[in-house]
Amino acid sequence: MSLKQQITEDMKNAMRAKDKPLVSTLRLLNAEIKQVEVDTRSALNDADIIKIIGKMIKQRKDAAEQYDQAERPELAARERAESAILVEYLPQQLTTEEIQALVDKTITESGASGMQDMGRVMGQLQSAIAGRADMGEVSGIVKSRLS
Repeated sequence: MSLKQQITEDMKNAMRAKDKPLVSTLRLLNAEIKQVEVDTRSALNDADIIKIIGKMIKQRKDAAEQYDQAERPELAARERAESAILVEYLPQQLTTEEIQALVDKTITESGASGMQDMGRVMGQLQSAIAGRADMGEVSGIVKSRLS
């Protein structure tokens, strides 16, 4: 079963169970997937959907931080709840140790020697990691290794 089919099935089950937060979040996700499909005029594969989910999680984390700063804890909690639902559709996340090992391996294989090679290393890592880790964390590890 593809990720898109899984999301649709989960949304149907959530509607039957009258789980409003889950239905709301999955509707937003479905709408975003359909919007991208219309924009690109093509059906999305699981990797594309994972990128969309990652983008939506990042948006929710940023919104939650802004709500915290504005002293709106109820809205921040809602954003975090949506983010937690979306995380369930991502592949198993890599641990920090696994990320560090991948970074070290990629740096060695690419022959990177300094910060000028960071773009090349990040490009190779992006395809290898693809939704299994926060790219901000990966970027920080690459910077520390190359500097």
